[in-house]
Amino acid sequence: MRKYYQKEVETASREELIKMQSEKLVKQVRHVYDKVPYYRNLMREKQVCPEDIRCLEDIKKLPFLCKDDLRDAYPYGLLGTDLKECVRIQSTSGTTGKRVVAFYTQKDVDLWEECCARAIVAAGGSDEDVCHVAYGYGLFTGGAGLHGGAHKVGCLTLPMSSGNTDRQIQFMMDMESTILCCTPSYAAYLGEAMAERNISPEENKLKAGIFGAEPWTEEMRRSIEKSLGIKAYDIYGLTETSGPGVAFECEEQSGMHINEDHFYAEIINPETGEVLPEGSKGELVLTSLDKEAFPLLRYRTRDICILSREDCSCGRTHVKMTKPMGRSDDMLIIRGVNVFPSQIETVLLKMGYSPNYQIEIDRKNNTDTFDVYVEMSSIQMSDKISDIQKKEKDIETSMRAMLGIGPKIHLVPIKSIARSEGKAVRVVDKRKLHE
Repeated sequence: MRKYYQKEVETASREELIKMQSEKLVKQVRHVYDKVPYYRNLMREKQVCPEDIRCLEDIKKLPFLCKDDLRDAYPYGLLGTDLKECVRIQSTSGTTGKRVVAFYTQKDVDLWEECCARAIVAAGGSDEDVCHVAYGYGLFTGGAGLHGGAHKVGCLTLPMSSGNTDRQIQFMMDMESTILCCTPSYAAYLGEAMAERNISPEENKLKAGIFGAEPWTEEMRRSIEKSLGIKAYDIYGLTETSGPGVAFECEEQSGMHINEDHFYAEIINPETGEVLPEGSKGELVLTSLDKEAFPLLRYRTRDICILSREDCSCGRTHVKMTKPMGRSDDMLIIRGVNVFPSQIETVLLKMGYSPNYQIEIDRKNNTDTFDVYVEMSSIQMSDKISDIQKKEKDIETSMRAMLGIGPKIHLVPIKSIARSEGKAVRVVDKRKLHE
């Protein structure tokens, strides 16, 4: 079975990778300085010019970019090529402020799809597989990236997009899909829907799933693996740096290999911007080393993680990142306490509850309210109000131990929380904190 998509690069020595990254960085800084006035002005403000960047270590001299810069430069302010050289755009959902629009030359598309192909092969994919892509298509990068990667590998590719669960299951069973690509919340939903139709995990032909675009815990991974009878792999990316495929898991499932020949990763203190040593927990910063149309240097992802260069049994030498442990910009601050939704999910799944939950925050009489609605399974349902109240109190106790703050728990009947066929809406914050 094929183990690597591009073995020479994926198993390159540290010295080879550093040499490659240094050469690409020097070239990319010159390209950005010459072609992107917005970033050129940032460099001048920091009194740095392309001649100051001679090796990888010099990257620390460059200014950061953040999402506000992308919005300020919307739509063409960070374009690194003539528009006629671009063949595609992708875009974020635009849930806050202006959309972030990323541009791609044909070379950019090819490199992106190669990164996704590496992820598919790492999950055991080959030209004998049927790749079922249930990420959304359109402006969202998920569908396009994995679709292109599956083509590169030679898989029979099913461009299902999201939604229409009955059709998803029909094609999955009839076409004997072997690799499922979608958000983890939708994978959990598909597992639930198949169980309702009395389709056991043994009846489908799935062997692997490649899930990303939203946070998910190890507990949720095991739940999905059990419900679908697969091995579940994480994939990481963001529209600003192409899309999924920036990093991916191998069979070790112990972190995601960053495609270092295309992306240089740093970890910084999100408060000070100081670059932290390997093994430190902090904010991930990515530099696109060879993107042409939308070449971001030192982009602050706001994702909190840890990088590790420990040897991996898969043979890949590229640095690993942990699953994002939250975000430096969207963590919830409730009554002065920092709360990440992933912490709540961990407690619920460890206690045997459904991954279908919703956090609701409001502010009444100048005090934050903190409610968590959790679906019960049919086994957990009870006619006795006292039984349900005891379960709610037990969850509240566990939550307080994890978070340092106790939410009000509401156990609700199965299917009472709206199912998501895209990204799950886990948090409803009604506080109007930014008005």
